[in-house]
Amino acid sequence: MRQAAPLVAAACLALLAAPAMAAAFKVTLLAPADDSRLERARIERGLLGHPGGPAAPALQVALKEAAMELDAAGAALELQVVEVADAAAARAAASASEKQGAAAIVADLPAPWLLAAADAVKAPVLNVGAGADALREADCRRNLWHVVPSERMRADALAQALVARRWTNVLLLTGPLPEDAARSATVQAAIKRYGLKLAGSKPFKLSADPRERDLANPLLLTQGSYDVVWVVDSDGEFAAALPYRTVLPRPVVGDGGLVPVAWSRQFERFGAPQVSRRIARGTQRPTTSHDWTAWLAGKALVAAAVAAPKGPVAAFQQALGKVEVDGSKGVAMSFRPWDGQLRQPILLADGQGVAGIAPADGVLHPRNNLDTLGADQPEKLCKARP
Repeated sequence: MRQAAPLVAAACLALLAAPAMAAAFKVTLLAPADDSRLERARIERGLLGHPGGPAAPALQVALKEAAMELDAAGAALELQVVEVADAAAARAAASASEKQGAAAIVADLPAPWLLAAADAVKAPVLNVGAGADALREADCRRNLWHVVPSERMRADALAQALVARRWTNVLLLTGPLPEDAARSATVQAAIKRYGLKLAGSKPFKLSADPRERDLANPLLLTQGSYDVVWVVDSDGEFAAALPYRTVLPRPVVGDGGLVPVAWSRQFERFGAPQVSRRIARGTQRPTTSHDWTAWLAGKALVAAAVAAPKGPVAAFQQALGKVEVDGSKGVAMSFRPWDGQLRQPILLADGQGVAGIAPADGVLHPRNNLDTLGADQPEKLCKARP
């Protein structure tokens, strides 16, 4: 019995010396159960800016990469992936996740589903899939943070590039989808904002109806005088075939030709090739903008966990909106407090390489040049945020 006391004391000392168990913050990824963006025909086209697969693998890559950093900070992140079929299911899944202890939700959902999920919880929701400007403006939410760039950010990036190249006269072609109309309005606002001229605006439509074949004829659609053709085509099939088929030998931009994207695997600066390779190994496919956005959401979650490793959950959630993340674009990226949008450079790519990066040289801002892309603070339309 006398020998047992030192052994017990030694065991107690060992327990005291051992590191405290890491605080585990639970995270739920909400994704569509039957994602139309991932239909085989769409993926096989490999169009710029379109997803090449689900968001979960790239998000998991970011969490695995940060394992040592999280361990050193005494924190941990647990990811659960939940597929939902509609807005009601998204609302129910978000609510259930929060009740089960989720500290944050990552959402790769259409805009109506995203809003349903955000309205069901107080936890922060990281948007990695919906670029609609309304989500940052009239339909914004206090707990909604946007990792994916907005449509206005992409339009501003392209408009800056056209000004820099002095391609000032723009022929605008717009597709038949409802989202095409909204995006076309954003493009026209960017054209006006940067002093470009709208040389013409025409609708196009891919149709099997012989009476509508002229609406898909590039030779008829591109008559006139212009410096560049800007095509708005959310589906992407028409836009992909437009370059080199215009009446005049002019560049095509927008959803075909030169495309503003969050990421390109051809980007070769700031350690970008290594990022693309790491994500590609984890996803088993070429890295897309969609993958990079999901990966960056993981980076933001890691930064919040490291900033508040011991919790409570409220401290982690507060830190999430204030983090700065490095996405291998050469600058630190942070969330705008007035609309929840992540500031970030936009790449201009054509599928073969990266032709430029926005903000363009010479485009300046009093505080942060990244705020020349998207809605600046004086233009704030989000009433849910202070």
